[in-house]
Amino acid sequence: MKNHTFIFCCVLLSAGCQSNTMQYIKSQPSDFRKDVSGKAVDLYYLKNKNGLEMAVTNFGARVVELWVPDRNGDFADVVLGHNHIDKYVNYQGERFLGATIGRFGNRIANGEFTLGAERYEVVRNEGSNSLHGGLKGFDMVVWDAKQLSENEIEFTYISEDGEEGFPGTLSVTMTYRLSDSNAFEIVHKATTDKQTVLNLTHHSFFNLHGEGNGSINDHVLSINALSYTPVDSVLIPTGELASVENTPMDFREAIAIGSRVNDDFEQLKLGGGYDHNWVLNRATPTEVELAATVYEPVSGRFMEVLTTEPGIQFYGGNFFDGKVTGKSGKPYSYREALALETQHFPDSPNQPGFPSTELKPGEEYRHVCVYKFSVK
Repeated sequence: MKNHTFIFCCVLLSAGCQSNTMQYIKSQPSDFRKDVSGKAVDLYYLKNKNGLEMAVTNFGARVVELWVPDRNGDFADVVLGHNHIDKYVNYQGERFLGATIGRFGNRIANGEFTLGAERYEVVRNEGSNSLHGGLKGFDMVVWDAKQLSENEIEFTYISEDGEEGFPGTLSVTMTYRLSDSNAFEIVHKATTDKQTVLNLTHHSFFNLHGEGNGSINDHVLSINALSYTPVDSVLIPTGELASVENTPMDFREAIAIGSRVNDDFEQLKLGGGYDHNWVLNRATPTEVELAATVYEPVSGRFMEVLTTEPGIQFYGGNFFDGKVTGKSGKPYSYREALALETQHFPDSPNQPGFPSTELKPGEEYRHVCVYKFSVK
């Protein structure tokens, strides 16, 4: 009987069911095991030696929970999410909670672009624009998942030629890792068999008070950028790189998010608050460098965002309305979460002055994003 019990436990562990080793995670694998479009969805757990814990699902390669300590050593879940797969598949309100975004993060104007001599039309899902890859972007597909260790998981996905209108068969490999320096590290890699455009990003929504625990306007933000890309009335970049000097877009010195969010400034009106791309100050084109920091003074939680990318989208939760309840039973309300999405610039395929998002056969796309946690 003892042997049978041991074997049964080993089978559970190999299937990714590690709830007995997690101190804080509340999400259960049984609530995430479901076939979606003929592929199996599951829940996986990561943990580092310092006790940071993360739950992820292979539906959209989504982060479901992420537990980090405050200055007193008390842990809280700092990302928004749901406790059942059905709430992600049949979403109401915010679609992109914790997800991987692709093929093209952010917006493409009029859902079209020219590549070489070809004109391509991609799925329009935000008025006339394509947003975050279309109706069935990478957030809405089932990735193949392989748990590499207690603190690392690998996701793979093959995006067929023509998916959502994008050219080329794209092979994507992505790893999530909880390092022992308390960093959530994301490494995206991809290749294509045909010239295409690609702009992957990660879309966790953070609240360093803990998810559902009030406004993020008291979070103190810095962004390492001298300029940003202004947008028009449908949030498409104008093509200008505008200075942040003497504007509410200046986060070169850390400042509370809410201190200027309601200023009489045209770009804030267009975005309903902060929902813009900043042009990062970079010493090199490909190394991992600091992009932004966030500090929550009450808990002391401090998050650094590092990346290889030229831009970062800061979104201040302007469209949350309290109608959707999250995994802990709390409503997700106006400006109670923020996203910091490392990326190439929005609408780059139609903006020749922006860094290119073209990927050709024989090349490898590589994008590193790191969210590193500490306390102050």
